[in-house]
Amino acid sequence: MIIQCKNGEKVETARLTPAERHVIQKLMAWQSLAQSLTFFREKTAAALAAGWNNTGPVIRTRSMDLVIESLESELNLRLKKA
Repeated sequence: MIIQCKNGEKVETARLTPAERHVIQKLMAWQSLAQSLTFFREKTAAALAAGWNNTGPVIRTRSMDLVIESLESELNLRLKKA
């Protein structure tokens, strides 16, 4: 899957680790449910700390940062419209 980020860059998920892909899946779900940016950031921190199947922390790489920033941007837009 290719994720098109808000800044125009693309992240190819096939190049990410399974743990990174798992965290991104969690964050996509939380982004659609979050009622505040603070809540989403708390869930992001928790997902990165737990990793995949509680195997340990996932390091924030540039690719992860791009996806997280894009999800936060989309969340902000959704919250402003509400």
